[in-house]
Amino acid sequence: MTDQPSQAEQVRRSLKRRYRKERRFRSYGIAAIAVALLALAILFIDIIGKGYSGFLKSTVTLEVTLDSDVMMLEDPTDKTARRMADFVAPLQQALMAELPPEAQDQPRAVRGLINNYASDALKKAVAANPEWMGSTRTMTFLASTDVDVYMKHQSDDRYSIKLSEQQQGWVDELAERGVIDLSFNDVLFTNGDSRNPSQAGVLGAIMGSLFTMLVTLALSFPIGVAAAIYLEEFAPQNKVTDFIEVNINNLAAVPSIIFGLLGLAVFINLFGLPRSVPVVGGLVLTLMTLPTIIISSRAAIKSVPPSVREAAEGIGASKMQVVMHHVLPLALPGMMTGSIIGMAQALGETAPLLLIGMVAFIVDVPGGFLDSATVLPVQVYLWSGSPELAFIERASAAIMVLLTFLIGMNALAVWLRRRLERRW
Repeated sequence: MTDQPSQAEQVRRSLKRRYRKERRFRSYGIAAIAVALLALAILFIDIIGKGYSGFLKSTVTLEVTLDSDVMMLEDPTDKTARRMADFVAPLQQALMAELPPEAQDQPRAVRGLINNYASDALKKAVAANPEWMGSTRTMTFLASTDVDVYMKHQSDDRYSIKLSEQQQGWVDELAERGVIDLSFNDVLFTNGDSRNPSQAGVLGAIMGSLFTMLVTLALSFPIGVAAAIYLEEFAPQNKVTDFIEVNINNLAAVPSIIFGLLGLAVFINLFGLPRSVPVVGGLVLTLMTLPTIIISSRAAIKSVPPSVREAAEGIGASKMQVVMHHVLPLALPGMMTGSIIGMAQALGETAPLLLIGMVAFIVDVPGGFLDSATVLPVQVYLWSGSPELAFIERASAAIMVLLTFLIGMNALAVWLRRRLERRW
């Protein structure tokens, strides 16, 4: 008859099982983190792989002769004369001078190498410098979208090359001589939206996002903080305040498109505010971010030790003085962190803004809160749905710009938290 295992042996076996379970649990956690990091890496690699070329532009550098006879422009200071002048001819002549002789018989193919807006750029240059007439100037213009796609994606099967074989040969030759070159795409940050991919930029969307966020911050932060202070410090504990607290928590989980419907019904249909303006967008995003700011502000107020309140009351401070002079300064870092996170969430929202008309095609850069505008997430939505494949890189580049702002705002929240918070 075998002996029963001793109590010490049973304890050792139990510990071994416990340690195995702990190791398994730890390995599951490490595997989950690895999967999350892998998914994040795949996402960033895909976005960067598609969007890095959006930060490059194809340019054509030409020796342009500004001949008044060719341009049919006698007086460059006359606005009407400039409107009737031919600014395409000098560009075409300058480009033909860089190409083989057979290009003389194919003017349409030659014009297909330079951007349609190059003549407008030349017109603005002549208007700003009328003394240039009669001289030869070295000027740089955007290449056409087809040339831009060829320069960046000639080895990528996802992009269809629309240049003819002869045009491709011309582009290769000009690229070898440095006439056509790739450089940093400042157009992306200096232009608004455009139907021409090589001319499209995100400046209009950035300014629209800025104005919208300013309205959201100016309204949501003071209202959210005031509501949190009242609910946490002054409101009596009864069924009414309980009902308000439950609804604030529920509103934080409401889909953002519901706030868009509310904004459409109240601000546009009822109050008659214009569509697609930063003011209405800011009002809608204020409604969406208020629950987040109130909840985070109340948590920050609760984190202040009761001893601070008791000490202030002990030296004769009133309730308002306790809150404003002692509790609020100590809770402010947490309030600011929650507000920045709420603003970052609002910056990335698309659905509520679509419903109030900020999905419109806006070319001009907005100059105020009542100008028609769009925002970065909506710009990404517009470009990603465009039939032009050249907009794919623009959409990915805009995503990278948006992610930069979001990461920066979250990093600012973390820095403020560590810099200003007090540990008790």
